[in-house]
Amino acid sequence: QLRLVESGGGLVQPGESLRLSCAASGGALENYGIVWFRQAPGKERAMVSCIDVNDVNTAYAPSLGARFTISRAGNTGYLQMTNLKPEDTGVYYCAAGRTGCTVVGGPIWESLQWGQGTQVTVSS
Repeated sequence: QLRLVESGGGLVQPGESLRLSCAASGGALENYGIVWFRQAPGKERAMVSCIDVNDVNTAYAPSLGARFTISRAGNTGYLQMTNLKPEDTGVYYCAAGRTGCTVVGGPIWESLQWGQGTQVTVSS
């Protein structure tokens, strides 16, 4: 079974950048789509970004603008976050499974396996 471990979170000031990593073991991450979620304080978990197998499609939450970039290399997925804002604060989770990361109609996913999450706090 695929095991996912996130890292790279922390406390940063507004305008700074972070790169989150999602290290996979127990399987080949290249065979899975990757979805990053964020759970802000007091809110439900929501999709941040998605990338399909073979990186065919990517998708982002519309509210992000062009600040975040999803990618993968080998058995690790990444979420590059720039120009961070206080509203980006939350626990970030990566998940891997079957995905359809198309923009039209919205991304879909199933059979996700989850990491434990990493905290990102953006505050001055």
